[in-house]
Amino acid sequence: MTPSESEPKVPFWLDPGKRAIGFQIITCLMVGLLAWYLVNNTLVNMEKQSIASGFGFLEREAAFEIGESLIEYSASDSYAKALFVGVLNTLKVSFIGIILCLIIGLFIGVARLSTNWLVKKLAMIYIEVMQNIPVLLQLFFWYALFYEMFPSPRQALNPMAGLFLCNRGVALAVPASHPAYFQMFVALIIGLALGFGLKRWVKKRKFTTGRDFPVLWPFLGLSLGLPLLVWVLHGAPMQMDVPELKGFNFQGGIMLSPEFFALLLGLVIYTSAFVAEAVRAGIQAVSRGQTEAAMSIGLKKKHILNLVILPQALRVIIPPLTSQMLNLTKNSSLAIAIGYPDFVSVANTTINQTGQSIEGVAMIMACYLVFSVSTSIFMNWYNKKSKLVER
Repeated sequence: MTPSESEPKVPFWLDPGKRAIGFQIITCLMVGLLAWYLVNNTLVNMEKQSIASGFGFLEREAAFEIGESLIEYSASDSYAKALFVGVLNTLKVSFIGIILCLIIGLFIGVARLSTNWLVKKLAMIYIEVMQNIPVLLQLFFWYALFYEMFPSPRQALNPMAGLFLCNRGVALAVPASHPAYFQMFVALIIGLALGFGLKRWVKKRKFTTGRDFPVLWPFLGLSLGLPLLVWVLHGAPMQMDVPELKGFNFQGGIMLSPEFFALLLGLVIYTSAFVAEAVRAGIQAVSRGQTEAAMSIGLKKKHILNLVILPQALRVIIPPLTSQMLNLTKNSSLAIAIGYPDFVSVANTTINQTGQSIEGVAMIMACYLVFSVSTSIFMNWYNKKSKLVER
């Protein structure tokens, strides 16, 4: 075909590529117009009702107390600080909940595949019962049970030294403030970093030379030995801050409220049932031939599970596990039903006092969006690091 006989030029409205770009431009314009209409309509209605807009209210005095806080807070602080306290409370219950949920879920998931009939059935009953009871109902149950089971502070249960259980919460003795503890925390971080560096070196050495190197004891020595050495160098401080009954409640130590315990128990027990199913499905997804091959080279059962089955099952377990971690974080917003001051609860109080519901709801949505995206990014990174590399 000569250049003079080239194909006729296709009109742009018949070119699939250009039409796709045109459709995308039209879609963006429609979404933009809809957003402009909604925002403009909202602002006009707010102006008609004399409702102030903007985030200037964050600098005003909050004028309400918060039951528990990880940082110092009083009613004279600003709304911004009150909301930050709510964020920290949400992070606290979500972080502890996820850790406990993973431990219990892994244990129940492995027990579900046990060859022991009783262990297997008990794990199955736990999963079936906890999965089918709504999480909100579980929160109400644990909250009511806490108040019904435990006595008043004056008759508090004292199962062991430094631990008191009453209907005001759980009072725990903690080490008294000392500069050594911060340095021990820094030493722990350094020890863990050195331990993981050693583990990576051992893995690389084994891959290149085939020679093994014991890593467990050096890892424990670095991660636990360094903080212990710092503690000894500071004179081994042993003083404890023990809670004492003063007036109507305990003072000193750490006081964990019934609302926190009820929320934590409800979230952990409910979500761990789903995690257990994800663990069971991941283990069953590994070919039985892998187990037989591991047994043929003389590995013990615990080594087969830790070194052969679980590493391969992780690629199946991690995606649903990420979903359950996100669910636990989002379900923590149900804390408002039992009075735990999480971010939703504090934001709701702020909205009631200021009347700025649009900004309040926007902050709630942004907060949970940040939590969810951060968790997803971390889990996707971990999934990428743990996936099997095929040659």
